[in-house]
Amino acid sequence: MSYSEKKRSLKNLKYLLLFTFPALAFYFVFLFIPITSAIYYSFTDWSPVRPDYSFVGLNNYIEIFTRDRHFTNALRLTMRFTIFIFVLQNIIALGLALLVETRTKSKSFFRTIFFLPNMFSLIISSLMFRFIYTRVFVEVSELPFLGFFDQSWLGDPQVAFWSILIVSLWNGAGYMMIIYMAALQSVPASITEAAKIDGANGFRRLTKITLPMIMHAITICSFLTLIRGFQIFDVVFRLTGGGPGRATQVVALNIFEEAFQQPLRYGYANAKAMIFFAVILLITLIQTGVMKKMEIES
Repeated sequence: MSYSEKKRSLKNLKYLLLFTFPALAFYFVFLFIPITSAIYYSFTDWSPVRPDYSFVGLNNYIEIFTRDRHFTNALRLTMRFTIFIFVLQNIIALGLALLVETRTKSKSFFRTIFFLPNMFSLIISSLMFRFIYTRVFVEVSELPFLGFFDQSWLGDPQVAFWSILIVSLWNGAGYMMIIYMAALQSVPASITEAAKIDGANGFRRLTKITLPMIMHAITICSFLTLIRGFQIFDVVFRLTGGGPGRATQVVALNIFEEAFQQPLRYGYANAKAMIFFAVILLITLIQTGVMKKMEIES
């Protein structure tokens, strides 16, 4: 490499660092430092009720896996919720996208209607559905043939799980639908028309042509629904508060209560957060690898 090329390369590197410095500084201050601090504090008995703290090694992690059944139950519930939201939200969103794409004049109307719930925050959505579950359904259940609405939607542990799932699906399916619609619009109409002429029915066109050609969108939506499932907090916090008892307490709520309610154990809560982060990272890497492999094969 000549002197002029080296000089030009160094100049380009200088401009690259100059333009990326704000993003790098933001990442360092608001992500790198908090994450590394959380890792360190997870090995301490840090608590706001004491002026100092000490290093306890792996004691927090040992306690979590041996004596904290509330955390393991919350992790089990979070995994169950994530599986349901992962499967159902993608199926519903893809179904809505296919349905809306078949419309001509009313496509914009239905796209807006189905996407509208995503404009509400999960806190607002939870408050709305709390009113529906506790007030509206009580009145509806008095009508003929609608007695099945007379449920303890938030008081029964089994029913409360489905109540949370309904709110999450209602709020998030429209956003995934938009992603699927954008992918469906990129599928060449000539290919589907040719398959139709060759005698392929709607199901075969969907499975052999449409789905393989929108696999990139399926990967994106799968990743987003997986992360949203693990991060569930708002709906549970506002809708059931983790109740009845701890029947609907997810991991994020369990960590929140450990740190900011009794017993105010910051170090212990950080250890839980590190375990949860490791679980999410592992499952996300597996899911991304599988979906990428399916993209290549399709």
